[in-house]
Amino acid sequence: MRGACSCGGVVFEITPPLRDVIACHCSQCRKWSGHYWAATSVPHDRFRLVAAKGLRWFRSSPTAKRGFCGTCGSKLFWQPEGEERISLSPGVLEGPTGLAIATHIYPEDAGDYYAAEGPPPEPSLTGNLQGSCLCGANRFTLPGPMGEVTACHCHQCRTSSGHFAASFDAEESALDWQAQEVTEHRAPGGSQRGFCSTCGSSLYFRAADGAFSVEAGVVDNPTGGRLASHIFVADKGDYYGLDDGLPQASGATLP
Repeated sequence: MRGACSCGGVVFEITPPLRDVIACHCSQCRKWSGHYWAATSVPHDRFRLVAAKGLRWFRSSPTAKRGFCGTCGSKLFWQPEGEERISLSPGVLEGPTGLAIATHIYPEDAGDYYAAEGPPPEPSLTGNLQGSCLCGANRFTLPGPMGEVTACHCHQCRTSSGHFAASFDAEESALDWQAQEVTEHRAPGGSQRGFCSTCGSSLYFRAADGAFSVEAGVVDNPTGGRLASHIFVADKGDYYGLDDGLPQASGATLP
């Protein structure tokens, strides 16, 4: 089985069987992926890097580091110290995985705009939104509330986030940056994704037509947002279902 980042700068091969997927809603995973992260794992002796030109590691805690592509920002690996296994994003695996989400961890830390399982809660009250990446090299404020959040399951979003993406529309000029160290990756279709140069955290998406959205997971304070719909569900991963009862579209437009 093969996996790769969006730009092909990091490619790896793994030999099944793989552990079923664990979905993590901790604040680190949410900030890094832009929504929440999911991971399978495999022993080191069944994992092989084929290409590592873009691979970067960020130590997110004293006991673990996170691997991402420094060119396109794809979220790839989580490596705890002293373990003979590596965790990896199922969203970057090519073809059907045959896996399933086995459990959700840290559901109490889920963002206030969604629930780990089931329908999202009612929107919270908020003022200005405060956003930051995992390492703090990027910090900004933005007028709230977050409003409607859209989850995207297209192949590009799944590879970039490692699971699937969730973002909200914003005026790019309204972002007030207190610190900014952003790398932008341009996709073949002309869209651009902004992510932290140091830790890899997903920050924003700029469509080819100029439409701009912010990754929901980077907001630190109450958001005033609510997950409202799912798009490109025809491309979603085979290892998860959608149980929140929200509208779904097979492509970009809701029926």
